[in-house]
Amino acid sequence: MFSAEALPRLQAAVADLSWLRTRNYTEASAIKLVGDRYQLRRRQRVAVGRCACAEEKRESRAMRALRPGDIAGETLAIDGLNVITTIEVALGGGVLLIGRDQCMRDMASFHGSYRLVRETERAVEILISIIDSMKPTETVVYLDRPVSNSGRLAEMIRNVATGAASRIIAQTADGVDETLKNARAVVATADSAILDVCERWLNLARIAVERHRSELGPIWLLDLSDGQAVP
Repeated sequence: MFSAEALPRLQAAVADLSWLRTRNYTEASAIKLVGDRYQLRRRQRVAVGRCACAEEKRESRAMRALRPGDIAGETLAIDGLNVITTIEVALGGGVLLIGRDQCMRDMASFHGSYRLVRETERAVEILISIIDSMKPTETVVYLDRPVSNSGRLAEMIRNVATGAASRIIAQTADGVDETLKNARAVVATADSAILDVCERWLNLARIAVERHRSELGPIWLLDLSDGQAVP
């Protein structure tokens, strides 16, 4: 489903869905139309949906995106599960996607449940190392309290941060999405709903994976950002 041979078809599907979103087509109908046209399976449709982006939203996200060098002296608010799971997937050799907004995303789905895996601690170490290298004045990692094991993950982040002499804060909270949407801090996430309303954001998962690429080895990465809508 995510082989090199499938890439052109997935890129074209992302371009077509982005075209439909730009013209405000109903989401469910648009995904069905594109998925049926390219004979996509369920997981392929999920990937296309995560990578497609209306043109005005793509431009808006690009204007508000910050680079690592912009973070010094800033407060950073991190969508913990969103960022950490992408690094976990990279460490585990799972499928990674680049969307039209240049965000790196994975195929993980929580549905209220998350579990720590063997890659989790290393993913946390990478996250903390990257954050500290950018020298923000304050960093808070937010984890969704209703999601199972979020408390255990918060404790792991605090322990790793203490061992690294880092001042990063990790906390569980209700309504993390709303907190990040309204944050005055720089927000680190690849969640489209948050990206469309937050003031400024950082493509943190992609930065972390790219900086540690030599450690990760071969990455199963599909760049779905480049494609042309088919008339």
